Amino acid sequence: MLYRLITVIGGLVFVVALYGLVWFFCKQFLRRHGVIEQLTDRSTVLATWTFAGISLGLVLVVAGAFVLGPWAFYRTLRGHDVPISDAAAIWWGFGIVSASLLITAAGFMGFLKLVGAY
Repeated sequence: MLYRLITVIGGLVFVVALYGLVWFFCKQFLRRHGVIEQLTDRSTVLATWTFAGISLGLVLVVAGAFVLGPWAFYRTLRGHDVPISDAAAIWWGFGIVSASLLITAAGFMGFLKLVGAY
């Protein structure tokens, strides 16, 4: 029973870590493309919608996270008037989603191995 509780708490920590990674990558993306005004607020909005796309994609089909996450990133980015082409925005979204999920999944697998659940 204790392992289940530890695993659930660890899972919640990694969900927060996933959001944190998405937020960090979105902030770096906006900074790289010259957005300085309200950078934290814009990063939060962009990360929240991207994270929502990832979450919905993971619930529907795991591969859906790689479709809905970049799409949500692209749609939200269009509202921020960042000077970037549509194709580049989608590829940046795909890269942010992929990097965030890869880092989080590797960390969670290590955590499961550490507690003996894997």
